[in-house]
Amino acid sequence: MNDQNLQAAVSAGVMSAESEHRALLQSIVEVARAIFSARAASIFLHDEDADELVFEAVAGEGSDSLVGMRFPSSRGIAGWTLVTRQPLVIENLEEDPRFSREQAESTGYVPEAMMSVPLLHAERALGVLQVLDRSQEIEFSLGQMELLGLFANQAAIALDLLQRARHARAVLTRSGGDAGVIARVASALEDLDEEQREPVLRLLGALDDVLRTDVSF
Repeated sequence: MNDQNLQAAVSAGVMSAESEHRALLQSIVEVARAIFSARAASIFLHDEDADELVFEAVAGEGSDSLVGMRFPSSRGIAGWTLVTRQPLVIENLEEDPRFSREQAESTGYVPEAMMSVPLLHAERALGVLQVLDRSQEIEFSLGQMELLGLFANQAAIALDLLQRARHARAVLTRSGGDAGVIARVASALEDLDEEQREPVLRLLGALDDVLRTDVSF
């Protein structure tokens, strides 16, 4: 396989991986919304370069328009959750000074209650998971918070993998026809057992190890 074909193959693998991780995030918010009989659920990614929170997955209210929307990472309940790394359960948002009604109105939906948890992975705060206006027939309990924590753990893993895929895509884009970068990626992939590995995770792991070690930004 020549360098051009190899680069195309690796790029296709990275794009496929990114799509799969986005689909996983979407499934997480959809299940979380269903479990809590909520009006909406969302996952935010912290864009460290811009210091903004970005809607990455939304179920329920706003699902057709909010993905990709950004706001400063220091604002609102999501910002507080990201910075403090502490979960919150708020039954009356209007009475909470951390709630930004202006920000909520900009999304087209103003919730009355919220569950908000940080998405932590390898000591990094990657984003926030929120469940909005859960059914009042479901009484809040410690078990509910533990369940939300399980969703948060899965979402944090998916966000980490999504960031790896985007990092790899950015490097491949910047490298253009740099055969050296592509050769190093190919070398890492050749060391893996194709039949035994889980293709997406191993591909991203190999790309991450190679690019973090050998490429300077």
